[in-house]
Amino acid sequence: MNMFKNIVPPKPGISQQGGWIMSQSWENVLFMHWPISAKLLQTHIPKELTIDTYDGTAWLGIVLFSTNGVYLRGMPSISLLPICPEINVRTYVKYNGKPGVYFLSLDVSNWVLYTIAKHWFHLSYFPANISSQKIKNIFHFESKRIKSKKEIIQFDCKFEPNSNDYLAKEDTLEHWLTEKYCFFSNDQKGNIYRCDIDHTQWTLQNVDLTISINTMCTPLNFRLPNTSPITHFSPGVETILWNIKKI
Repeated sequence: MNMFKNIVPPKPGISQQGGWIMSQSWENVLFMHWPISAKLLQTHIPKELTIDTYDGTAWLGIVLFSTNGVYLRGMPSISLLPICPEINVRTYVKYNGKPGVYFLSLDVSNWVLYTIAKHWFHLSYFPANISSQKIKNIFHFESKRIKSKKEIIQFDCKFEPNSNDYLAKEDTLEHWLTEKYCFFSNDQKGNIYRCDIDHTQWTLQNVDLTISINTMCTPLNFRLPNTSPITHFSPGVETILWNIKKI
């Protein structure tokens, strides 16, 4: 597969210093979002960052997908990893006016990805047993964190895309929730980092979702609203990543 066929020039605001270093393919992506108090979320992010909102509402996302290929620039035919499913818990923040993602947790089943990404990108990665299967048009995703200290951190759902592809329109909530092109992270010394990402716009579909188990937010000491999340499915995108930098 040609991982670089859909790479486009960086969007405005994306740092080009040093050039991009890596390409990844993210497939079968399920976005789930719940409205959450900005004041509550602010307690879970570094003080240098500010919770971003859409029309005054903050959002928490749980996003699951599979990484199918991790390629270093200059080595487009040699993937560093096999297919690897992942689930992450995120919110949306700003740093000096720059919007991006802040990951509250990321669970992966591949120990190589866990080890490298945790230390290189300063992200809150956790090892987990994860299964992702597709039978006909129905996906079944299961994740259970390994060696969680107190709580059982797991997620189990089935979902089925049920519409034609479409692109989210600018200035809509679904565009705001999905079109993010950098993430912020922090280390134990309190340093803040930024990593720029680029890809074509997400191709979205409506999706039917049934969640059987969801304790992903238990470590955050709050409960998600007792309402169905806003959901979107995407077949995926090919991404490029710049090197992380301290800001």
